[in-house]
Amino acid sequence: MNRSKKTLILAALLAALAAPAVLLVTGCGGGKPSAPAEAKTYVCPMHPEVVKDHEGDCPICGMRLVLKKEAPAAVSAVHETWICPMHPEIVKDRKGSCPICGMDLVRKEEGTPGAVAETAGVPGFAPVTIDARKRQLLSLKTAKVERGTFGTGIRTVGRVAYDERRVHHVHTRFEAYVEHVTADFTGKYVRKGEVLAHVYSPELFATQQELLLALRAVRALGPSADASAREGAERLLDATRQRLRLWEVTEKDIAALEARGEPLRSFPIYAPTSGYVTARTAFHGMKVMPADTLFDITDLSVVWVLADVYESELPRVKVGQTGRMTLAYRPGRTWTGRVTYIYPSLDEKTRTAKVRLEFANPREELKPEMYADVVLESAPRTALKVPDDAVLDSGTRKVVFVAKGEGVLEPREVTVGEQAGGTWEVLSGLSEGEEIALGASFLVDSESRLASALAGMRSSAPASGHEGHVSPAPSPAAPAPGSAHQH
Repeated sequence: MNRSKKTLILAALLAALAAPAVLLVTGCGGGKPSAPAEAKTYVCPMHPEVVKDHEGDCPICGMRLVLKKEAPAAVSAVHETWICPMHPEIVKDRKGSCPICGMDLVRKEEGTPGAVAETAGVPGFAPVTIDARKRQLLSLKTAKVERGTFGTGIRTVGRVAYDERRVHHVHTRFEAYVEHVTADFTGKYVRKGEVLAHVYSPELFATQQELLLALRAVRALGPSADASAREGAERLLDATRQRLRLWEVTEKDIAALEARGEPLRSFPIYAPTSGYVTARTAFHGMKVMPADTLFDITDLSVVWVLADVYESELPRVKVGQTGRMTLAYRPGRTWTGRVTYIYPSLDEKTRTAKVRLEFANPREELKPEMYADVVLESAPRTALKVPDDAVLDSGTRKVVFVAKGEGVLEPREVTVGEQAGGTWEVLSGLSEGEEIALGASFLVDSESRLASALAGMRSSAPASGHEGHVSPAPSPAAPAPGSAHQH
């Protein structure tokens, strides 16, 4: 082999040995730098608006952030979401069943009928679109907001009771012994002035004798007697008469005593009013003192009805308000009374207050302890009203869903007044003639909240790249091709 041929072979071997060193210096990509690692996104499972580019805990609930999986670039812009109709918090990216109730998940396509942009006026809610088939399955209907007569009657139950001002207790004002009882059973009806019992009182008997002696002395003195003696006898007679009056001896009995000229051993006790004997303690032979009650007589010409009213309805009850009452034993008959008193305390168990109504009872058809259905009425007024199942109470606000056509339901915050007869009085937020959704309010509310949460998740994601990505950091400047470091 000649010298020139050997030189060529040696040059080729040196070139082959130098190639790895050149690759290490310039990079494997023919002078291009390697691509940086793809950035990762971490979100909170309970608060999807919390998005970070590193691991950590949710600043709201403290849960551990989880890695958000990105959709491949080849996937369509419409992302399929599967949710549970009964538990909208169950959201998955594939078909399956709800882990809570076992129902099949239904597909919800974002950006198509379903969720629209959130309404700024009702935080936490977003308009939703529900097709005709789903509305039929949910029994979802609509009704118009109407202006009409709004009645604020309160329906409740009550109990007939005695008028406590018409209960009379019968006493004697002297010590005595019962010798005979005429009102001899409880429940007996007595008239005013009727004899209830006869009693013997030594003190009363002695006073009768004093009266007769003073009367005889006055008559014996005559007009020609000494003026001072006659005046003293007359004063004694008047004092004795006054003592009998204070013991509730009637003028008729005093006149009969003076005409008869002899005292009565057994003295009558009369009924002070007409009514029923509702209590009796007087029996033959017993000794009674002035503090003892012999009879209770109750006048039932007017009765009370004590109705139970919940504390939330008390502001609508006023003294003088009309009340109507019906009884089960007299169907078709209505009694009319009025509110006379509202008791100042509530029952701690039922959270109701007693409201007292008075009813005239001339025929005594209303009997104590009867149960009654009571309606407390007030003057009707004209107002906007909606059915009570159209208003959804979220805890901090009242919301209705207004039908905008083509299945779109828009949440609207409203201010309501009183509730009566299955309707709410609307003070603001709606106009007459607008259509609102009825029935299935809970499901529509869940759909709206879910749509709002998903919209919030999308709005919190960075503008560049796929939804939920964090923009990667800029790559370091790559050296120009062929500019290898010189050693």
